[in-house]
Amino acid sequence: MQKIRVLLAEDHETVRHGLKLLINRQPDMEVVGEAGDGFAAVERAGALQPNVAVVDVSMPRMNGLAATRAICQSTPDTAIVALTRYGDDAYVHELMEAGALGYVLKQSSSSELVDAVRAAAAGRRYLDRSLAARVAGSLPRARRTAPTITEREGEVLRFMALGHSNKEIAATLNLSVKTIEVHKANGMRKLGLAGRTDVVRYALLQGWLQEP
Repeated sequence: MQKIRVLLAEDHETVRHGLKLLINRQPDMEVVGEAGDGFAAVERAGALQPNVAVVDVSMPRMNGLAATRAICQSTPDTAIVALTRYGDDAYVHELMEAGALGYVLKQSSSSELVDAVRAAAAGRRYLDRSLAARVAGSLPRARRTAPTITEREGEVLRFMALGHSNKEIAATLNLSVKTIEVHKANGMRKLGLAGRTDVVRYALLQGWLQEP
């Protein structure tokens, strides 16, 4: 039986080692490569052509969202399973829209990742069981269209993630505080973000907080 060839992209070596042991224990899987950041993940995927890449969402140099997009474009035969601590709807939607077939939480049972790898290798989508009931309804069979926010809403949310107050954002953008509040509320509603912590996490995912 031909084994599922897996690339592991995870910046924490201890976690990556544990994932490798888990995958290699499966009779139908083998780890063929490892990467400690997003750029390395894209390079290894291109060189190794694995069946599945398990991609940590939070990685240095290039995060998991950007790496997923790049791998899907450069190595389309490699299926992506996103691995993260975060179960926010916005995270799930963004990764699935970027091309990931699987989405698994790090805090879930190890069987979730194993099942996700098998599903992705077979071309099937897989959502962590703790998320499926809540999220699956908003993800039709075709990849859903990611929520769209306006350029101004994104600008306001980025300032919010950087820690600026409504008054400071209003002064910077030469708008009223009330207008800033409306843009902020609309952007958060569209993305399903509940508070500042969610906004910061989303900003990190999008790369908004990186220095130009």
